[in-house]
Amino acid sequence: MEIYIDNRQSEINISEYMEELFQKVIKESLLVEGKSLDYEVSVSLVDNSEIKELNRDYRGVDNETDVLSFPLDDDFGMDLPLLGDIIISVEKAVEQAEEYGHSLERELAYLTAHSMFHLMGYDHMEKEEKEIMRSKEKLVMQNVGLFKFDKGE
Repeated sequence: MEIYIDNRQSEINISEYMEELFQKVIKESLLVEGKSLDYEVSVSLVDNSEIKELNRDYRGVDNETDVLSFPLDDDFGMDLPLLGDIIISVEKAVEQAEEYGHSLERELAYLTAHSMFHLMGYDHMEKEEKEIMRSKEKLVMQNVGLFKFDKGE
């Protein structure tokens, strides 16, 4: 398993603990899905301005968002299959952590798990799909010790 973290924002310090947390969540997401660990995933940490631009350019939505997922289906002849790219607005994660009353670490972990399941083909447009995806996200969060049982989660 190869995980590349590209911190392109400067407002929030990303500690070694947070980097390890990204790795734990990505690994646990693969295990929950029954996949091998022979994947590459990149995690880019950006600000609201950059994610808004990416959201506009790739999804046609001219708004900030918390996370974007870009799955890659082909391994391009590399040793490890590329699962895809996760792009997280750390600025938005801070806002949401405050709104939901939990830590930034928990919010970043959840956004990573959420994006991992998008990379593995899940969506939440239909109620049934959303329930399946949410149950897997909750299992990952529980397995890494960050699951909350209150506030509707």
